[in-house]
Amino acid sequence: MAKTVALEGRTLAWARAEFARYYASVHVEPPSRFARREFAWFPFGGETAMRRHLALRSVEEFHHLLERDVPRHVYYSSAYYRIPDHPKMDGKEWLGADVIFDLDADHLRQAAGRDYAGQLALVKEKVAALLDDFLFGDFGVSPEATRLVFSGGRGYHVHLLDEKFLGLTSPERRELVEYIEGSGFDPADAVRASRGPAAPDAEEGLRPRGPGRAFKSLYPPDAPGWRGRTSRSVVRLLSRWESAGADSAAEELERAGVTRGKARHLARLLVTGGKAAAIRESLSLDVFPREIPRELLEVVLRQAAIEVQGETDAPVTTDIHRLIRLPGSLHGGTGFRVVPLTRERLNAFDPFRDARIPARTDEVSVGLTDRVDYPFPDGPVRGDAGDVVSLPVAEALFLTLRGQAELRPGSGP
Repeated sequence: MAKTVALEGRTLAWARAEFARYYASVHVEPPSRFARREFAWFPFGGETAMRRHLALRSVEEFHHLLERDVPRHVYYSSAYYRIPDHPKMDGKEWLGADVIFDLDADHLRQAAGRDYAGQLALVKEKVAALLDDFLFGDFGVSPEATRLVFSGGRGYHVHLLDEKFLGLTSPERRELVEYIEGSGFDPADAVRASRGPAAPDAEEGLRPRGPGRAFKSLYPPDAPGWRGRTSRSVVRLLSRWESAGADSAAEELERAGVTRGKARHLARLLVTGGKAAAIRESLSLDVFPREIPRELLEVVLRQAAIEVQGETDAPVTTDIHRLIRLPGSLHGGTGFRVVPLTRERLNAFDPFRDARIPARTDEVSVGLTDRVDYPFPDGPVRGDAGDVVSLPVAEALFLTLRGQAELRPGSGP
């Protein structure tokens, strides 16, 4: 759920007024089958408890909630209930639930050390892979049966709305997550063995002896599922090592557990000796003078699998009663809109440009309480703690809700 910075005094009143202005001027679409869903929200102010178990019977009630109560965060249930406003979960009478995948920077291994903008860029790459490789690819889900939403914070939600998913139990949803995470897949399964004819015996003439030699190769990169995915990642990994050079490749092999001397030897074979290029071009692993070194095969396949391993917040997907942020609402920690998207719009989507509240000409004076550097489209917002800056409303709202600025006297209500 929301991580909310407490606001006080005039800053609190101004932020709430901006949310009220937004909800009074923008038509937020209610979610599908909204009368069967539970709604919940967090208020502005000192009260921190979530108000939940709400049922909205009409579009008028839905808009009344946003415009009258002005929630700081607002959610609705992924589940459908016969009695959505029953105060106890057992009494709601569960009818089914959308399957939801939540990708958030908090759960990405590579997000550590990146700033907010960098985390947003990384999670966008991951959600594209989730859609293209797993949902549209391996699962065969139609794009028309999905709904993609920028959360307004640090991630994206993907809703599966197809009827065939609605009745899945929590363990069945867990199986979807485990497949995406690559649980149970042995990277060695991306290697296939075949036998070719034995070499002619020099003393016996041209007649071959023995059953023939076993040849090892990667599965084709376009092979379905994890085999093809791992082969594609091996090719990318080897290409990266070639570009970085033998020393860099050796260091990475060492970090993966190969002894220093062996790592340098393997790196020279791959990069300097051209073995990496040979594997990439032919997919054959029989490019070494003898059997491919066991350490190399294990490390390359393991690293490749890690690079393509899917990442999603498993509890969100497996929870058949989950509350999820309302598309079209405002995120109470950033002031960004929770934006419904299509796959076609995702690549060009920039939250700093496309999730801001509608632009206005007036500006607001704020005092920075932290060092900031954000790439807003009208110009980067930069400064140090103690600086006083005049900013457009959307940028000032973003900083105050994140706890990095406070409203200055003379600004706001």
